[in-house]
Amino acid sequence: MRKIFTHDLEQLQDNLIRLAEASRQAMTKAAEALRSANLVLAEQVIDADDRIDELDRQLNEQGVALLALQAPVSRDLRQVISALRLSSTLERMGDLAQHVAMVARGRFPDHVVGGSAHDLLIEMADEAVRVADDVVDLVVNVDLETARRIEEKDHILDALHLKTFDLVLDDSIELTRQEIVDVILLGRYLERFGDHGVSAAHRINYLVTGDPVREADED
Repeated sequence: MRKIFTHDLEQLQDNLIRLAEASRQAMTKAAEALRSANLVLAEQVIDADDRIDELDRQLNEQGVALLALQAPVSRDLRQVISALRLSSTLERMGDLAQHVAMVARGRFPDHVVGGSAHDLLIEMADEAVRVADDVVDLVVNVDLETARRIEEKDHILDALHLKTFDLVLDDSIELTRQEIVDVILLGRYLERFGDHGVSAAHRINYLVTGDPVREADED
């Protein structure tokens, strides 16, 4: 019975890694679509969201079945609970990447915005990709040092997000109404991506330490 349970846990972990990889790929492509006004990449991200949603659904079914049929305890229970919550977090990260791609697609063949506003958004997008890289590493290796790095990158994204407000309020920078809306929306999407990276870090902290305070810290 234990062998079957171990096999099921391994399948759950494998699917979690696939979901983390899919979310990373989505943000990587969305960032490049934003950087280069690449319609093909933007549409790839948008189309791939269905696969991310399906992986999340499969993970939830697997996790619920494990809880119902195996009644795990201690670390095994934490692993299943963490996987279920991580799955939801990773799916939301995929959604945010899709939102970024949709803005890029909506402005094609032009860039969303030019000048310093473009540079700031690309800086945020690149930082979000680094968060996504660390989240994959986190899921694969279950490493608390990686969790700490994600929180540091989230602080960078928070600071950059504040700069988006300074930018749209700067009278010396000429932006259309649509560009102002896009800067605010993209800044928010990318900042939230970092927040969900931190949520993933909290899930792993809970798995390793059993600390429910950190686990309850999302949003």
